[in-house]
Amino acid sequence: MPTLTAYIKSLVVTAVIVLVGGGLFLYSGLYPMGADVPHNRLTYWLLETLRERSVTRAANDIDIPDDLNVSKRLLAGGADYNDMCAGCHLKPGRSESDFTLGLYPAPPNLALPGDEHEHEHANGSGNSNAATKRQFWIIKHGIKASGMPAWGPLHSDERIWNMVAFLQRLPELSADEYQILTARGKTGPKDDH
Repeated sequence: MPTLTAYIKSLVVTAVIVLVGGGLFLYSGLYPMGADVPHNRLTYWLLETLRERSVTRAANDIDIPDDLNVSKRLLAGGADYNDMCAGCHLKPGRSESDFTLGLYPAPPNLALPGDEHEHEHANGSGNSNAATKRQFWIIKHGIKASGMPAWGPLHSDERIWNMVAFLQRLPELSADEYQILTARGKTGPKDDH
């Protein structure tokens, strides 16, 4: 029967072997980093789970403004969405773009209802308040190594909430309605700085 000391020694040796093996793998350059080669299932699951749990935790305490459904927000957010987001997240009537074909993982098509997104958690797992908080957090802070930029350093929370307000309605819009709601006035967006 092994003693406690032998058990601890074997545990330490195993941990050292795993750490050295992991380090050798990292420095070997063997893992394919090209966006045209998908992750293996385990890596994809680990990254998705890490991202989703992190965003859910970080977005949990965000307060949603009471006036999110006013038309002023919808119009302001629509113009910004069209300028900054539609290239990756698409608009009604579009199913792909150069960005959606070239990014890995592909960004979710936000013009589709939440349950039709390629990303299972993009809609906040069925809770509309959770989805709204997640949208705000993701727009403001971005997602590392995904191509999703952090708009917070350049835009006020008010402007980001306007985009969230537009996202709430986007899946319901026809291509013509989208065109009308995203037209920018002559003055363009208000500078946040």
